[in-house]
Amino acid sequence: MIAGLGTCSFIDRQQNVVFQGFTGSEKSYLGCALAKAACLHRVRAHYIRMPELEEAWQMARDKPAGTTKFLNKYTAFTLLVIDEWLLDEPDESTRSMLLELLERRYDQASTVFCTQYAQRDWHQRLGSGVHADAIMDRIVHNTIWVETGGHNMREHTADLVTV
Repeated sequence: MIAGLGTCSFIDRQQNVVFQGFTGSEKSYLGCALAKAACLHRVRAHYIRMPELEEAWQMARDKPAGTTKFLNKYTAFTLLVIDEWLLDEPDESTRSMLLELLERRYDQASTVFCTQYAQRDWHQRLGSGVHADAIMDRIVHNTIWVETGGHNMREHTADLVTV
């Protein structure tokens, strides 16, 4: 499956990808690898951590036309990798931004989500309301789900170094 994702054909189909698994299970590595593969295929890609996306959104809200520029910027990437998806529960403003961003990207571009949380936990972490319903609707129906497992590769690598 990973080799298939590396061909970037999911981008041609405007599909999303979710890497879900335990801390240290290489979700971020896989997300970055897809972004790099996309760049090698001359696809405009961008990697950002969810806390940084939220911070950029807060800064954009304080500038004239900042929210429009923010949404245009992140909509323009053919592949957007969002790492640490739902690490913290988003506030109302962030949920509104996510809905608008994902609506603009829906059937137009691909988004990769790297998360520790299973799909069944997303709705609650998104606030369990109408925004959560709408955000989930724009993600779950056109997505390739990849379970990265329960092994912490950082721990495994550290064990190899100390031997």
